[in-house]
Amino acid sequence: MKQRRFIIPLIALTMTTIACKNNAPTEERTNPLLSEWNTPYGIPPFELIEVEDYMPAFEAAMAEHKAEVEAIVSNPDEPTFENTILALDNAGAKLNDIANTFFLVAAADTNEKMQKVEAEVSPLLASHSDEIMMNNALFQRVKKVYLGRKKAKLDKMQLRLTEKTYKDFERSGANLSTEEQAELAEINRKLSAATVAYSQNLLSANADYELLLSSDQLGGLPNSVKNSAKEAAKAAGHNGKYLFTLSSPSIFPFLSYSNNRELRQEIYTAYTERCNGGKYDNTEIIREIISLRARRAQLLGYKSHAHYVLDDVMAGEPKAVYELLGDLWEPALSCAKREMDDMKIIKKRETKSVEFAAWDWWYFSERLRKQRYNLDEQALRPYFSLDNVRQGIFGLCNRLYGITFSPINVVAYNSECSTYKVEDTDGTLLGVVIFDFFPRAGKSGGAWCGEFVSMSMKDGKRVTPVVTVVCNFSRPTGNTPSLLTVDETETFFHEFGHALHNLFAEVPYKGLAGVERDFVELPSQIMENWAMEPAMLKTYAIHHQTGAVIPDHLIKRIQKSSLFNQGFMTTELIAASLSDLDIHTLSEVPEDFDVNAFEKRVLSEERGLIEQIAPRYRYPYFSHIFDGGYSSGYYSYLWAEVLDKDAYQAFVESGDLFDRTTAKRFRTLLAAGGTKDGMELYRDFRGAEPKREPLMIARGLMTKEDIEEKEVKAEAKVAAPESEKKEEAKAKPAPSKRHKGAPKIGNPKGKPLPRGENK
Repeated sequence: MKQRRFIIPLIALTMTTIACKNNAPTEERTNPLLSEWNTPYGIPPFELIEVEDYMPAFEAAMAEHKAEVEAIVSNPDEPTFENTILALDNAGAKLNDIANTFFLVAAADTNEKMQKVEAEVSPLLASHSDEIMMNNALFQRVKKVYLGRKKAKLDKMQLRLTEKTYKDFERSGANLSTEEQAELAEINRKLSAATVAYSQNLLSANADYELLLSSDQLGGLPNSVKNSAKEAAKAAGHNGKYLFTLSSPSIFPFLSYSNNRELRQEIYTAYTERCNGGKYDNTEIIREIISLRARRAQLLGYKSHAHYVLDDVMAGEPKAVYELLGDLWEPALSCAKREMDDMKIIKKRETKSVEFAAWDWWYFSERLRKQRYNLDEQALRPYFSLDNVRQGIFGLCNRLYGITFSPINVVAYNSECSTYKVEDTDGTLLGVVIFDFFPRAGKSGGAWCGEFVSMSMKDGKRVTPVVTVVCNFSRPTGNTPSLLTVDETETFFHEFGHALHNLFAEVPYKGLAGVERDFVELPSQIMENWAMEPAMLKTYAIHHQTGAVIPDHLIKRIQKSSLFNQGFMTTELIAASLSDLDIHTLSEVPEDFDVNAFEKRVLSEERGLIEQIAPRYRYPYFSHIFDGGYSSGYYSYLWAEVLDKDAYQAFVESGDLFDRTTAKRFRTLLAAGGTKDGMELYRDFRGAEPKREPLMIARGLMTKEDIEEKEVKAEAKVAAPESEKKEEAKAKPAPSKRHKGAPKIGNPKGKPLPRGENK
């Protein structure tokens, strides 16, 4: 998710003009982005906003922010928490709202005009932020409050905000020399422009690709997939044809069911070679980005960009992440190889060939699933209509937290959006959620959650958040509603977990709203655990035609198949996490750096990734790390999964998966935002450090029997004579250089984890 956070407010309203066609005198018009948003629930005034409004609004808001900062700097009074730290935290509300609105719309509903504004304003915002964070006079006031924080008798929240503000200035170059600050500002400006270029290349590449087929090329495809492709072709002006694209609802059903191997190869290759050369080449942009990031890290005193990023999150340093990923890599890869061996048997029987390529994986895994579990994803989809899944999520939230959802009639940024208000147990408004479900031109791929308006405190009152959940699910066709796969259903649960995190927020200061990057996926991933629970399925998995609740035999098959293909999915996830960390631990990047050669070396040659599995994202289209805020952080999904699987056990151990008491404690964690370190919040909820075993079991990398055996061996080792322990230590091989000295998860620096958000 592309989110920008600023320390920002605003001054006067800006006026723009529109010329009438008959050359009448210009009519003055108030920029709706700069006016007070006197709209229902504080939603941005989408119906009034024109693309031409954004740049004047940004310019006015940045000017106001500079005035706010100058007022703090020129204050003759001694720096205090109130006149410096709090004043800075309160600054910038309007610019923040404008930025959130623009970038969220740009991700979900862009066009050429929006892209032009994005390319123009992004470097300006980077420079604007640098001017503030490198303002020495401002930093000296912040520093004075920071150094006197103990004597000032600040409360816990004031103290935490003061320390966080000071660290943010340090990490933004406040302690650098004038020359170094100028270099850093130029780096940030270039990075901002490069990430926008990367994003727009990827969006264009996705939009450009079309696999247009005739009816005799659809062998193996279910009717639902054919109908969707026919509707897509019709919308694109190709009546009588069938259109497949690189969006998830299009490409993955095709790869799973098409019996035409050549066509599977064609679309898969197009998917994995996006932006890798050609018109929308991102490889040179990647080299520029990683070079700039490496230099920035060195300026700020860090060995690499990864060291810089991880210093401010739970992991603390790269070796903690490498240890987690290293422990999972071999079990996952071995499991994936066994899965491929099973599929080769089917392939040999059906095609007389054991040659197995990456574009065969989805097709034969689906055939293996059907053979082994008598489970067909297409047969399940009628039970997972989009409306039913949404009501299921609403029902789960009501059972856990007592909150309720009601549709409201408001104007959003696109007519396809639907909006709901969320009320707490006492009827007070928690916030608003805007849903945007279907792919279209101008919309980025994937799924994400963002905030048009963040929760804040104004004049002692809570400003309710306006949250958006954006997905790319299959569209309705004819009289058939949008039907989700199991994976898409879990994705919806996932993103709504992020929405709850935003809706429940109760923090006193904006600067304490954010949590560590590797903690942010806990609230989303824990929601996935309920999605396929039998008791949960019975409440929402209802056949859209017959009204029948999903039968027990299908639930049992879903349960039995829960570990199916986990080796592949875990391997591609770890591979992407490793490639992210590897490229960002580089301290120097040669001018002739070859992105593809580097990827091949670190994954295939050094770690043995098989050619039939590509990392979940290859560098040229790895949007998460090059324009989505997850650089050196893609591992966060696995790191947070350790937390979410362990946290879910609290509900299991209570004897009731919908236990209100446990949910109340978890809501306290969600509401706290960044008022405490992530691990401290977790321990407050769970009463202990997280255990890794629930993750290993959930991904099929370890069984309960394996854990019991491990515990027995551990107990025996403790009881063994000292002489045996010494002999075992001598025989034990030294750890690899990559993982040498890597600390245990949950304790990367020998102490509680330090502080530092679309699937």
